[in-house]
Amino acid sequence: MKKAKLNLIIDSLLLLCLAGIAGIGLLIKYVLVPGYQRWEIYGRNVSLFFWGLDRHQWGTIHFVIGLVFLALLVLHVVLHWSMIVGIYRCLIPNRFARWITALILLVLTVLLFAFPYFVKPEVVEQGRGKGYGLGPMPCDATCDTKCDIPKCPLESP
Repeated sequence: MKKAKLNLIIDSLLLLCLAGIAGIGLLIKYVLVPGYQRWEIYGRNVSLFFWGLDRHQWGTIHFVIGLVFLALLVLHVVLHWSMIVGIYRCLIPNRFARWITALILLVLTVLLFAFPYFVKPEVVEQGRGKGYGLGPMPCDATCDTKCDIPKCPLESP
């Protein structure tokens, strides 16, 4: 296959992946909303599905398409490597400055890819489904102790 035809196919697949990533991201953000927004919108805890999939399943598809996009992007860079190097040499004529710039880009790329493996999430106990997305609840609604928190506005009297 000619290089121009392969580039066109890869670029077309990159465009489709990008459109899929953006579309699914918007679907998850604005249609298949998280639990606390479902309480605000529907007034109760409902499950939302699109084509039989919930937001977490669409999130998995979003992630897989992102990985395909990343693989295609690497292939795109490999196929255009000589052009990238030529432009890079013209933009940064000093050899030492090119090496420093390339090293900084490499370190930032590795750090951004490795970031999720080094963070620890903040764990906040919310009880057993009684938070209604309003933040942590200091006591359980069924406890015998007196709480000075007002009753949740979403609960019926």
